[in-house]
Amino acid sequence: MNKTTTAFLLTIAFLSSSCAKVYYSPDAWSRARSHQVIAIAPPKVSIAARKKVDAEAMKEQQKTESTNFQKEMQSWLLKRKMQNRILVEIQDVETTNAKLKKAGYFDDNPLSPNEICEALGVDGVITSNYSLSKPMSEGGAIALGILFGVFGPTNNTKVTLEIHDKETKKLLWNYNHEISGSLGSTPSQLVDNLMRSASKKMPYIIDLN
Repeated sequence: MNKTTTAFLLTIAFLSSSCAKVYYSPDAWSRARSHQVIAIAPPKVSIAARKKVDAEAMKEQQKTESTNFQKEMQSWLLKRKMQNRILVEIQDVETTNAKLKKAGYFDDNPLSPNEICEALGVDGVITSNYSLSKPMSEGGAIALGILFGVFGPTNNTKVTLEIHDKETKKLLWNYNHEISGSLGSTPSQLVDNLMRSASKKMPYIIDLN
């Protein structure tokens, strides 16, 4: 396979995307611009259940996908910060996860967005939900011991992003998007596709045009 063909396949990695649904609170922009430090909470990931798939293995794969998505989101935002398109500081995910672990977040102890902000010492938090029809990689499928053909070739993904404000304890922004992925679908490509679309409407992003 030559480079041109590879580039083409990656270009069509996400075959289609539905129109996103966006919500802003009346003070979304002013509150977001007042934030100095934000964090990216570990995404909640669900993968559609299938027969012949071990439940515990699926649970571990969902944790792996969550970590992948969280790191990719941080990487994407940091690149925009280097371009001066984001002014707020972004807490690194290692610090975020260490503080959340200390607060019991990973021990089936649900925390509200405001409690997450308090535990992390940040002004705002980005939370997210990823609903996948299949693992994001063939490696993930192999790790689950899935037989060939259990999952289809297309990965339908529904994503919800939210920004929560610590001071007002309010939801500032909600973004819902659905993507159908195919060849070459990876967490990096999905997040890039998602964030490129979401950034046009995200209060933290500065439009340089």
